[in-house]
Amino acid sequence: MALRPVQVNIKALDDSAVGRFWAQALGWSARKTGVTTHVGPGGDPVRPDPVAVCVDAVPVAEPRTTTKNRVHLDLATTSAAHQAELVARLGALGATPAHVGQGEVPWTVLADPEGNEFCVLEPREIYRDTGPIAAVVVDCADPRAMARFWGEATDWSLHEVTDDRAVLRSARGIGPYLEFLRTPGVKTVPDRVHLGLLPYPGDDGAAEVARLRALGATDLDLDQGDVPWTCLADPEGHEFCVLAPS
Repeated sequence: MALRPVQVNIKALDDSAVGRFWAQALGWSARKTGVTTHVGPGGDPVRPDPVAVCVDAVPVAEPRTTTKNRVHLDLATTSAAHQAELVARLGALGATPAHVGQGEVPWTVLADPEGNEFCVLEPREIYRDTGPIAAVVVDCADPRAMARFWGEATDWSLHEVTDDRAVLRSARGIGPYLEFLRTPGVKTVPDRVHLGLLPYPGDDGAAEVARLRALGATDLDLDQGDVPWTCLADPEGHEFCVLAPS
């Protein structure tokens, strides 16, 4: 048994506006699905998308704090001209420069209209075939421990692991990477951005949740009420949810 990372959930005061931003940023489509705004490559929401990890903007009442998110998206580019064009286009859509202590780096750090940081990367060969999202990046204290947990939790393959960085990707070699970077500091506020995982058809969702608990996940009470997904936290406290098959 294993779970598939199928979406990145972004909490938003205005999920429709945040969904529209990310749809335009990624060249995808936004559509209201229940209470969330789903952003994916096709005109109709497909879960899981056969190639991409999609974005869901989830409405919440609490505004974002000023604390830097410990999960963010890296966007891929194919050339220096593409990077400059994308940064300019994102600015016109409402993105703003963000300063997270990055110093002089070849990538550009921006924030979406509700302040969620993301990076527009310079061209890198490793991301040439990921689609618009190069990677979902998670700040952590121990990349090796994160690699152990997430490698067991999901069906993605481990590509690299060091004391400073761990990298996973779909075993089919498609879509974005999942990267864990050793970062100073500890998690102090709830994640504004988190992963959604989906069981395979025919798998027992409750058994998958029990398996995750045995791996070190803990139950999470976000006042979510009676919902068809289960909220958990990984061993370093990063929130994620196990979705119910549709």
